[in-house]
Amino acid sequence: MNLIYILLIVIIVLIIILFLLVNQIINLAKQNKKLRFDFQSISVKHGKSFEHFVPFTPEFRKIADKNNYTFIGMPVDGIAFEEDAVKFIEIKTGSSQLSQKQKKIKELIQNKQVEWHELRF
Repeated sequence: MNLIYILLIVIIVLIIILFLLVNQIINLAKQNKKLRFDFQSISVKHGKSFEHFVPFTPEFRKIADKNNYTFIGMPVDGIAFEEDAVKFIEIKTGSSQLSQKQKKIKELIQNKQVEWHELRF
């Protein structure tokens, strides 16, 4: 009888330990998710602020004159209206990638599917 009580106590203690471990794992997973979200948010904010400084860099000057650049933000960062071309400019930082919409716009531009429309009222 004593062996059965000891065995039951051991099983109950193991269940409690297992419950505590699972609870700890769940809490760590929630913290990990929040940290990933916070990191992504910081990355996006960094990229958004950086976009406003890029026109003053030497790398940008190789592409367009900052005085001809207009920041629009979405779906591309800006457009430079040069004398010889209209240039759509997307600024990326780190390992960020083009969105599906940006990829489609890039494809349309590369395929010369760009139109001019004038509306008069």
